Amino acid sequence: MLHSSTIQFLNNLQDNNNKPWFDAHRSVYENAKADLQAMVAKLIPAIATFDEPIGALQVKDCTFRINRDVRFSKNKSPYKNNMAAYFSRGGKKASVAGYYFHCEPGKSYAAGGFYSPMPAELGKIRQEIDYNFNEWKKIVESKQFKKYFVSGVEGIESLVRQPKGYDENNPAIHYLKMKHFIVSKPFTDAQLQNKTMVKDVAKVFETIKPMIDFLNLAVE
Repeated sequence: MLHSSTIQFLNNLQDNNNKPWFDAHRSVYENAKADLQAMVAKLIPAIATFDEPIGALQVKDCTFRINRDVRFSKNKSPYKNNMAAYFSRGGKKASVAGYYFHCEPGKSYAAGGFYSPMPAELGKIRQEIDYNFNEWKKIVESKQFKKYFVSGVEGIESLVRQPKGYDENNPAIHYLKMKHFIVSKPFTDAQLQNKTMVKDVAKVFETIKPMIDFLNLAVE
């Protein structure tokens, strides 16, 4: 579970996203950061029960800095309005499919999949879906999967036309047009503070595991 003070800090940060305010409340931020890290430390072994390589990760391998990179952004707010963690066999910087936890007041969620694969990786994923579409459908269109992920696999920025080398009438075309392969389940602020929160997030990740395996096998 996360403490209410962590969620309140992020709420306040949204209204005061500037360095003077942040510096004045740095101790509150440090407590919120420690709270998230404690949760991540519990999530790692929970995930490892069904995805063993995750157990080798350290908290620092999974968590992100709260500072934003504003060099190429029109939004010059110095800090993110969220705290997050990514769990994959290579850590947060690895270009592989994995599990993602996002804490943001009113917008928190547990997710997983492969976001923005490089062109070569994207080509391999499309090929694997095309070659093994029945297996892919069995994973992402199962009752258990749809129970957790009502919206199904989120393409996000899908192509308007079919990718080169594929026919528009391909039965897998909906998925072949995708640039990202993500599923997510929202969590309310109250659910984040529930004692079963780590168990609940881990259960979402466990449901995603077959999709993670499929995507990672495709790019290997």
